[in-house]
Amino acid sequence: MGESAWSWVLDRTAEDEGPWLPVTVPEGAADPREAEGPGEHRDSLYEGIAGLAPVLAEIARHRELDAREQALAGGIVGRLTDRAAAQREASLYDGLAGHATALRLLAPGAEKAALRRLAELATPGGWRTTLEFEPGSDAPLTDVVMGSAGVVMAAVWAGGEDAAAIAATGGEALLRAADRTQAGLDWGMTPGAASRLPNYSHGTAGIAAALAVAGAALDRGDFVEAAVEGARHVLSLGSLADGGLAVPHTVPPSRREVEPVTYTWCHGPAGTSLLFAALARAGVEEVAGHTVAELRDRCLTSVLTSGVPRRLRPGFWDNDGRCCGTAGVGDILLDAAQDCGVPERRETLLRAARTMADALVERAVRDGAGARWRFVEHRADPPLLPPGTGWMQGAAGIAAYLLRFARCLETGPDAPVVDRPDQWWAVPARLRVTA
Repeated sequence: MGESAWSWVLDRTAEDEGPWLPVTVPEGAADPREAEGPGEHRDSLYEGIAGLAPVLAEIARHRELDAREQALAGGIVGRLTDRAAAQREASLYDGLAGHATALRLLAPGAEKAALRRLAELATPGGWRTTLEFEPGSDAPLTDVVMGSAGVVMAAVWAGGEDAAAIAATGGEALLRAADRTQAGLDWGMTPGAASRLPNYSHGTAGIAAALAVAGAALDRGDFVEAAVEGARHVLSLGSLADGGLAVPHTVPPSRREVEPVTYTWCHGPAGTSLLFAALARAGVEEVAGHTVAELRDRCLTSVLTSGVPRRLRPGFWDNDGRCCGTAGVGDILLDAAQDCGVPERRETLLRAARTMADALVERAVRDGAGARWRFVEHRADPPLLPPGTGWMQGAAGIAAYLLRFARCLETGPDAPVVDRPDQWWAVPARLRVTA
C-alpha cells in the first residue's frame, strides 16, 4: 500500500524550474498539474517537494531508488540548494529549516547552504515571517511549524558549523517571548497573543520541547529550566483522569473547534508526548511530581483510550494524514514502541500502530492510478475533500508511515528509523538513520 500511494504521488510530480507537486488533485482530472501550476509553498516540507525527501529516504530503506526517483531526488536537491541564498522564510514547515531537512536526508552536506542562510536571517527576536499569519505583520513567530522552535529543532538535528549559533539565537528569542503564568511559562504564537494552542504544533508543548533538546545540545541550563516550566504550565491546563494526560485544543475554548480535545500530532496528546521525551533527553527526571516517563506514557494512554481511529461522531476523526490524523498518531506510537523497554507495553503500542495502519489500508481509494486518501470536513458541502499529495496532509506522508510500519513488521522493533527534526529524540540513537 505504501508503494501504491508513493506511485500515485510520483505520477503527480511535474517540472517547472525544478520539480513541483499540486497540493490536492481533483478526482477524475485529466492532468491537474497543468491547470493549477506551482503554488506559493511549492518547496515546503509541509505540502511541497521538501516533503518528498523523507518519503524517498523511507523507500531507500526498502529498496534502491529507480532512475525516476533518483532524478526527482536530484531535482529537489538542485532546486533547494540554488534558492537557499535568496530565501527569506526560515520556518521548518514552510522555509529554510525544512529545506535543510530535505537536503540532509537526500544529500548529506548540502544542507549547509540553507543553515548558513538561516544564520544570516536571525535577529534577536528570532526569524521574521514572510507568511500571512496576521495582516501587515512580519513579527517573529514562536512555534514548531512556522516559528523559532522549529528552526531550533532543525539546527540541533542537522548540526554543522552554524547550528550552535542558530539554536542559541532561537532559544534566547523564545526565552524573551515567554509569558509567566501561575504554573510556569506559556507561549503564544506571537508574544501576548490572546488565544493559545498549547499542544505541540503551535504552542507551549512544542516550544518547550525545542528548548529542552537545544539545552541538552548546548549545555544551556536556562533553556532546560524554561522547558520544565513550560511543561508545568501544560500540565496545569490538562486532565490526568483515568491514567491519561490530555490538554485542550485551544485556550480559551474556540467555537470554531467541534472537539475541545483532539488526539493528533498537532493539537493532542500524541504530539505532546514528544515534550516529555525531549525532557528525558535533557536529563530531566520529573515535572510537578510526575516522572517524565510517566507523563509521556499518560499522553499515549489518552490516545489509546480515545477511540482513534474510529470516526465516532462528525468532527471526531475525519483526517488520516500526518499532521492532523491517523498516520501522525501511528508514527508517534511507533516511536514510543521502539523506545520502550517494557515488553508488554511495547506490544500494546505496536498493536495500536497496526490499528492505525489497518485503518489507512481500509480507507484508501485505490485504482489503476495508485492509492490515496480523501479526508472529511463535515461542515463543508460536499464533505469529502479531494485527495492531498504532500507530507503533512496527503498520500506522501501516509506512504512513509506505511513503509516504516512494514519495515517494523519485517525486522522487529529494532528497525532503523528515518528520523527528522521534530521527533529524533523520541527514538534510541542507535536506530536513527541520520545519527
